[in-house]
Amino acid sequence: MSNIPDDIYTEPEDFSPDTLASLGPLRGLAGMWQSDRGVDVNPKADGPETREYREIIRMEPIDPQTNGPQLLYGLRYHIHITAPGEDGTFHDQVGYWLYEPATGLIMQTIAIPRGQVVLAGGSAKPGDKTLAVEARRGDPRFGISSSPFLDEAFRTDYYRIDITFNEDGSWTYLTRTDLAIRGKEPVFNHHDTNTMRRIARPRPNPMLGEESEGDAEAEG
Repeated sequence: MSNIPDDIYTEPEDFSPDTLASLGPLRGLAGMWQSDRGVDVNPKADGPETREYREIIRMEPIDPQTNGPQLLYGLRYHIHITAPGEDGTFHDQVGYWLYEPATGLIMQTIAIPRGQVVLAGGSAKPGDKTLAVEARRGDPRFGISSSPFLDEAFRTDYYRIDITFNEDGSWTYLTRTDLAIRGKEPVFNHHDTNTMRRIARPRPNPMLGEESEGDAEAEG
């Protein structure tokens, strides 16, 4: 990558410890969110199934992270989804949203307890009303890694999430996952959409300490 400096070891020293103030385009995701109106279209043996779901997402600021000279600000997130009339969890997901102010790089990491991890990437700048990141199977940078069963039976070839920040403070996402299902053609477009509304404000990152919590509560 051309933007990598010759000195790949020296870490930055003069940077803001305030992650909430430094999240740039990711600032609108911070906090705890909820919605009962998610829609999922997923594959079944007899054809596509459409179902509604309830979703809670918690996104909390983490301390600034460095990779040598690279500086990242981010959110640690947990997604919990349940389906009406069903016991247990429909979908569980953890990961990070990350932003590099120097380049505008944004990244999402995904880990789900069915044997799959993803690193998706894109670019954005502060004030953007939309975000998008994507990953492809076999890409050594922004790629998808799955367990043997998933790779052979429900192979994920492509992932993308598009996020739109709405005027009322909510945000809407649309995810697309291209699944190559054994014995089926063409590739299945597994997609989900929901509009999330904030039910709790984010807490400051640990580096700032509890004394800054009031400032975080005061932010919109």
